[in-house]
Amino acid sequence: MRKKIILAYSGGLDTSFCIPYLIETYQADVHAVMVDCLGLDDAQIELAGKRAAELGAAHFECVPAFDLLYDRVIAYLIMGNVLRDRTYPLSVGAERFIQAEQVAIYAKNTDAWAVAHGSTGAGNDQVRFDAALRTLLPSTEILTPIRDKELTRTHTTSFLRDRGFHVDEKTTHYSVNDGIWGTTIGGKETTTSGEALPFEAFPHLKNPSHFQHEAQEIEITFRGGLPVALNAQAMKPRELLQALLEIGRKHGVGRGMHLGDTILGIKGRIGFEAPVAAILYLAHRELEKLVLTKWQRQLKDQQADLYGMLLHEGHFYDPVMRDVETFFTSTQRLVEGTSRVYIGHGNLFPLGVNSPNSLMNADFAKYGEESTGWTGQEARAFSKLYALSSKIANQNTPS
Repeated sequence: MRKKIILAYSGGLDTSFCIPYLIETYQADVHAVMVDCLGLDDAQIELAGKRAAELGAAHFECVPAFDLLYDRVIAYLIMGNVLRDRTYPLSVGAERFIQAEQVAIYAKNTDAWAVAHGSTGAGNDQVRFDAALRTLLPSTEILTPIRDKELTRTHTTSFLRDRGFHVDEKTTHYSVNDGIWGTTIGGKETTTSGEALPFEAFPHLKNPSHFQHEAQEIEITFRGGLPVALNAQAMKPRELLQALLEIGRKHGVGRGMHLGDTILGIKGRIGFEAPVAAILYLAHRELEKLVLTKWQRQLKDQQADLYGMLLHEGHFYDPVMRDVETFFTSTQRLVEGTSRVYIGHGNLFPLGVNSPNSLMNADFAKYGEESTGWTGQEARAFSKLYALSSKIANQNTPS
């Protein structure tokens, strides 16, 4: 009986290469498991399965996982307004743990000899997949042919073409990872710090000079810190995120570049498109400013930095992540209301927020000269005392 290898399959160049390579190298049956975190339609799934079969896969399986991704990862990213290095909304790395989990479940159910993924030896995904798979499948072999053989995209392209498989030329130059929470683009210019990715390398967002749509205003309703309606129309998470994705792409928002530290300790750089995160973070943060105390927001920002760093670097299964998630959830109990956003020509702007839990409209502390919570003399005395510590410290500071 031939051995079974379960491949985390995306349909891109790297995992397409892995199917015939693993078959030839190990004389094994390769099961291509695509974990759908995007919400693919039937035609897209059928096309991916056809491609896997043409490459030689003994079986293709598409596992729906958007709900898992949203409940266990994206929801906390929204509640925390989580960014890596205050820049990058973890567009694709957030999916890897859910994908690895589903591959591990499939491998257990099919008594697989090994699992495989198409990560290279330079990126972050190799660590994320390995950390998850070693945690969930401690006694199962992990195969990573591109990493182990140090293969370039030129080599994998030639390998497939030599065997009669079509490879798009653009795929050779750029590695594109697509997801509902964002898209990442790597290759060519991103291997340096000074070269700009051409607008043509971004698969969904147009060159800014090509914007044709009129700007629009949208209203997002939040409950418990999470979006539940768009323009007063209640929607389930995938439906709402998909609607924001289409709006964001139409108006060209969410494009960025991230230069930072990789898990391996070197500097890395990618381009990204993250219109959904850009819109939701702006709307959510504005509502939080109205509802949370300044100390809640300050501590939340600190925890968001920690959460983003740990998630980015593959520590999803560390118990501290559940601790931070509990904190995020606690802070969101009163984050309820609507947030209006202007969106157009690559720009986002907050227009206004309303909440039944507003801390701005309380009668005892109106902003401005009409405040009834204190007198001018009391404000003068407070200001005098407030400056006292700085005044004393500066007296002892050398000139």
